[in-house]
Amino acid sequence: MALPGENTKFYETPNHPYQGERIAEESDLVSRYGLKNKEEFWRAQSELRDYRREARRLLGETGEVSGEEFVTRLQRIGILSSEESLDDVLSLDVTDVLERRLQTVVYREGLANTVGQARQFVNHGHVTVDGARVTAPSYTVPVDEEDAIEFDERSDLTDELHPARAGAQE
Repeated sequence: MALPGENTKFYETPNHPYQGERIAEESDLVSRYGLKNKEEFWRAQSELRDYRREARRLLGETGEVSGEEFVTRLQRIGILSSEESLDDVLSLDVTDVLERRLQTVVYREGLANTVGQARQFVNHGHVTVDGARVTAPSYTVPVDEEDAIEFDERSDLTDELHPARAGAQE
């Protein structure tokens, strides 16, 4: 147990240090989503594990509580679509969590040429979400804020002809 004020890990490492197939899969996802290291991947896995654990707990309860608030929360942050239910939480994949990161959304919106460049833009403070500068690439973007992602007005990247802008090389 951690003492008050002491940092604790928000992820669990794999049980076995070397499994070639797992390492290859993790490395592929780390490079595809432009993660800094495997720790960020393990955090996403732990987040997904928590979602599944909560869904199993809610499905196991017998009563009138059906987990509507939990499902609504997952739909608000975009992990579940609007027509999915509590049963669908158990079939989620770690890529569903990674797709909601600000870094990935910036890349998918076409504001950056690569996910690595998207991470750099976010870290350097060039990206705002709903008018507020966010410098954490791991920020989970809610669905209603997805259309409000843009470059900061004080950033040089607001210029369409800036060489670092996506599509500026054409």
